[in-house]
Amino acid sequence: MLTVNIDPETEKALTELTSDGRSATDVIREAIRRAAWRRHMELAELDAKRLASDPEDRAEAQAIMRDMEDLRAW
Repeated sequence: MLTVNIDPETEKALTELTSDGRSATDVIREAIRRAAWRRHMELAELDAKRLASDPEDRAEAQAIMRDMEDLRAW
């Protein structure tokens, strides 16, 4: 169980999000899942940027691409 104190702005948003008949519980669950997904994507983006700026990783990726060139269909 989770107890949350919300401010008037959040209460208004929750009212709007439940106006289609969904329960507050369902709306909050979805919001938490979406926030977790966004966080996952943010971390993936940071990792991709880190790898893109790593000269060793870039060299390895380029070597792999050269090795795979013979496997291209076109």
